Amino acid sequence: MIRKVLEAAGVLLVSAGAALAATSVDNDYPTSARVDYVIACMAANGQTREAMTRCSCSVDTLASILPYDRYVAAETILSMRQGVGQAASIFRNTPQYEDNIAELRRAQAEAEVRCFK
Repeated sequence: MIRKVLEAAGVLLVSAGAALAATSVDNDYPTSARVDYVIACMAANGQTREAMTRCSCSVDTLASILPYDRYVAAETILSMRQGVGQAASIFRNTPQYEDNIAELRRAQAEAEVRCFK
């Protein structure tokens, strides 16, 4: 009897650990980053409840595809490209950065298909 209880408890612990591991991977974007994304998305798509729902879906989809550190890297590159001078040109003329941006663009395209179509 005790053995069955311990086995059941072990199964529950393993299941809970797997759920926590999946949650941490799927939810590695800080709340502030998600809010910033939704605010910018709503600025482009309208200040309506429907836009908020679609933009929230978009950031959730993006987060499920692209880890937060790669999202930050791509957003940083895009931000630096908007500058002027030699520092900005480094970000415009370096081919290795294109992969980061392409990955972000693919994730954004998938989010648009899932949430806005």
